[in-house]
Amino acid sequence: MSGFESLGRYLLIIGGMVFLLGLLLTLAGRIPWVGRLPGDIAIQRERFGCYAPLATCILLSVVLTLFLNLIARILKR
Repeated sequence: MSGFESLGRYLLIIGGMVFLLGLLLTLAGRIPWVGRLPGDIAIQRERFGCYAPLATCILLSVVLTLFLNLIARILKR
């Protein structure tokens, strides 16, 4: 396989992953529990607000790790 063919394949894979990530982020607002998990910290004061989505970040990390490992295993064959 020449350099351009493999580069084209990698660009298509990266483009597909960016598309799927954009689709996921677009639809994430419609999922009612995203951002409101029990481990998410929200502090509201009179002139101050702080939001730290710890549990949501951990959940997304686990899901993305599983997904990327699956993709890596498929591409390894």
